[in-house]
Amino acid sequence: MIAPTTAEASGSVTPSRAGRNLPVATAVGLGLLGLVGASLWFRKEAFAVLAVVACAAALWELAQAFTRRGVHLPLLPLVVGEVGILVSAYTSGPEALLVAFLLTVGGVVVWRVLDGGGAQALRDAAAAAFAAAYVPFMAGFLMLMLAAPDGAERVALFILLVVGSDTGGYIAGVLFGRHPLAPSVSPKKTWEGLAGSLILSSTVGVAGMVLVFDAAPLVGVALGAASVATATLGDLAESLLKRDLALKDMGSLLPGHGGVMDRIDAMLLTAPLVYLLLLALVPVA
Repeated sequence: MIAPTTAEASGSVTPSRAGRNLPVATAVGLGLLGLVGASLWFRKEAFAVLAVVACAAALWELAQAFTRRGVHLPLLPLVVGEVGILVSAYTSGPEALLVAFLLTVGGVVVWRVLDGGGAQALRDAAAAAFAAAYVPFMAGFLMLMLAAPDGAERVALFILLVVGSDTGGYIAGVLFGRHPLAPSVSPKKTWEGLAGSLILSSTVGVAGMVLVFDAAPLVGVALGAASVATATLGDLAESLLKRDLALKDMGSLLPGHGGVMDRIDAMLLTAPLVYLLLLALVPVA
């Protein structure tokens, strides 16, 4: 949600193909980055509130988008469950995250089935279960990182890894992009852009390990490579979803970027992997 350029533009061959107002996108991206940084510096709970709001906005965008295919998400229980998932993960750990997620899925399924509608109700309930897994459950791993004694530093590194992947891919794609990475899914992504993502994200990882966590540089390289892999998959997964829904963007809440989902898609898939890698390679003191 904070990268200075659109995730779909990552690895694009020319700036015009991104279809974005680059100055506006950059200004909004830097503003979001500053907001996140300020919340982490002030109090970790402030960032948690920011994450809750962002996930609620993303669920609202998904609900609006799914109506294009006649699918209606039960938004109220989803948002209530989202708050429960994120708060439980932050205050009580991984087991509470899983329990809150299962309760949310059960709640939205029962809510929708009791509302009636037969086969349509089952379709809506299945979509709601997908939305709960896609947004708040994945974001819950970010809350697990935040809950650590050095949680602010872990979250900041995670965000900068994804931003580095997105920004490095955009710059390398604009300057050198010639060979499409997945033309049938996202024609603007290139192999050259992927290389740029790997270089910048790994550089961020190495800097974070050496300067903040006093860990081996190779750990930073591993974090960078893993972040690029999951961030790219996250971008492509949302591109497939938007293609099926006949949408360019999930929303329009962020000028120059599209919707909140367009900003956090890469982060959602990256959060579980970075959480586990940091837990294994950089144990909490």
